[in-house]
Amino acid sequence: MNDRKTIDVGRRAAVQGLLALGSALALGSCASGMQPGAGTGGSARLSGGRFSVRWLGGGIVELATPDNKQIAYGDAWFWSNAGWTRFNVQKPPEYSSPEGFAKYVKGKNPDAVFVLLTHDHGDHGGDYMDALKALVDAGVPVMTTGQSDLMRAPNGLVPDFKKAGLDNAKIVANGGAGMNFGGTSRHGAMTARLVPAVHSTVHGFPAAGFMLDIGGSRVYISGDTDLFGDMKGLGERYQPNVAIVCVGDGPFTMGPEEAARACQWLGVQHAIPVHYAHNPLVKGVEAGEEFRKAMAQIAPGVQVSVLKPGDTQMIQT
Repeated sequence: MNDRKTIDVGRRAAVQGLLALGSALALGSCASGMQPGAGTGGSARLSGGRFSVRWLGGGIVELATPDNKQIAYGDAWFWSNAGWTRFNVQKPPEYSSPEGFAKYVKGKNPDAVFVLLTHDHGDHGGDYMDALKALVDAGVPVMTTGQSDLMRAPNGLVPDFKKAGLDNAKIVANGGAGMNFGGTSRHGAMTARLVPAVHSTVHGFPAAGFMLDIGGSRVYISGDTDLFGDMKGLGERYQPNVAIVCVGDGPFTMGPEEAARACQWLGVQHAIPVHYAHNPLVKGVEAGEEFRKAMAQIAPGVQVSVLKPGDTQMIQT
C-alpha cells in the first residue's frame, strides 16, 4: 500500500510538473510577443502596408500597390455592371468595354494582374472571360484563381475558357488547378488564400472569399456570404488588416449589421462596404451609411470608408 501511494504521488507530481511547464511556455510565448496563430499554421498580422481600393459597383473592387505594379480584381463584372446607376455616377471608359479595360490596365504597366473569382453568379463573373481574354490579347501579365473544381472540372468553367480561346492550364494559377480551402495561389508579389463563404453557386461548386496579401497588407474579400461563426477562426488564423464586405441584405447576402459583426469577429482595422445598390432587390445607396453606423456601435475602433462607384481610397496599415 505504501508503495502504491508513493507511485500515485509520483505520477501526480509529474503531471503537475508538465502542466506547470506548459503554462510557463505559454506565458513565455506571450511575453516574447508571439502573435496568435504563429507557429500553428496561422499568420502574424502584417503591418506597414499601403495599397489602394477602387470600388467598381456591386461587389467588384480593384486593388493596387501605389506604383500599380501589383493589381488585383475581386471578381469581374465591369461593362455589364449595373451598380453605378443608383449613385448617378457615369461609368468611366475603362470599365465600359473590354477594349477600354485592357487599354487602362496595360497603361499602368503592371508586373502582375490577379483576377480573383469568388463564385460564378453573373454579378460577380459576368464579364470574367471577356476581361481575361482582353488582358491576354493586350499582353498584360494576368493570372486568375478560384475554387479548384470550378476552375478545372469539365462541368465547371473549362468549357467557357475554351470558348473564350483561353487555356485554363496557363491562365489559372497552379497550372490550372486554382486552389481549394486552405490552399494558396501566388502571382507576382501577391498571395491569395481561399476561405469559405455561405452562399450558393450556378455550377454547384462552393462559393468562396479570399485573403489577399498585397502591398504589405492582408485584405479579406468576402464575395457573397452570410455571417457565420467560423469568421472568428478566420480572424485568428489570418489576421486580416482590411475587410471588403458585402452589406446588401435582401434575398442574397448579409446586411449592414451582420457585416459589422463579421468585421468585429475578423479583427480588422479598416472596412469598406460593397455589394449594394446594384439591383432592386438589395439595399440602396443608404446601405453604406447604415454599415458605418452599425460598425460604430459594434466595433467603434474599426475605421470605415464608404465609397461611391469609381472612388479610390488609399489605405495604410
